[in-house]
Amino acid sequence: MQAQSEKLRPHAAEIATLLRGERDAIESWLQVGLGSRLMLHVAVILLGAGCYGAAMGWWRDPQQALFTALKFPLILLLTAIGNAFINGMLAPLLGLDIPFRRSFAAVVMSFAVASAILGAFAPIIAFIVWNAPPLAATPGVAFAYSLLKLAHVGVIMLAGVTGSARLFQLLTHLGGGRAVAVRVMGAWLAGNLFLGAQLSWILRPFIGAPNLPVEFLRPNAPHGNFYENVLHTFTGLF
Repeated sequence: MQAQSEKLRPHAAEIATLLRGERDAIESWLQVGLGSRLMLHVAVILLGAGCYGAAMGWWRDPQQALFTALKFPLILLLTAIGNAFINGMLAPLLGLDIPFRRSFAAVVMSFAVASAILGAFAPIIAFIVWNAPPLAATPGVAFAYSLLKLAHVGVIMLAGVTGSARLFQLLTHLGGGRAVAVRVMGAWLAGNLFLGAQLSWILRPFIGAPNLPVEFLRPNAPHGNFYENVLHTFTGLF
């Protein structure tokens, strides 16, 4: 047990360094090969987003919790890969001349930070779900469902923005100025929001609607979009 703890200690220290956004250390990581460090960041994404996904789906059904625990990390990984390609092309146009390999590593790092934050929020979401009206309680269940959806949108947005902003100092240094970093960060956040939100819509359900069966994907998965659904939920709640 002690030997295993000693092996995990450097990884825990590296995650702490990433969460603090220590520019010099993170910049040195980008200078070397991806290797085991990339695997560590992917593991953080799988664990943090998986725990949050399980808490997200538990209100509907334990099976929905399992489905969401699998799908939510998948969305983050697909978004990270897609955004890495987009940012690899956009960054030089916006004034940040870095190789694709470094751009990809930086994107994965930001998603690792976001996933660690989501994992930290998982117990809070689980507490909210525990105290939410059960599905059998018809009065109030529609309100609880809408409130849970908006709570998840808020937490995920907070984690995503924080994960990207944590590396803003690094982008400022790599780009040689704040103006370049602002442009790259804006494109980064826009890509995360657009790609991640639409992937979330396609791979729904996550919470699971009270009046629909538990399933991995909806039969009409490609139809509609995420933004329209959030607007309808918001107007229906208020």
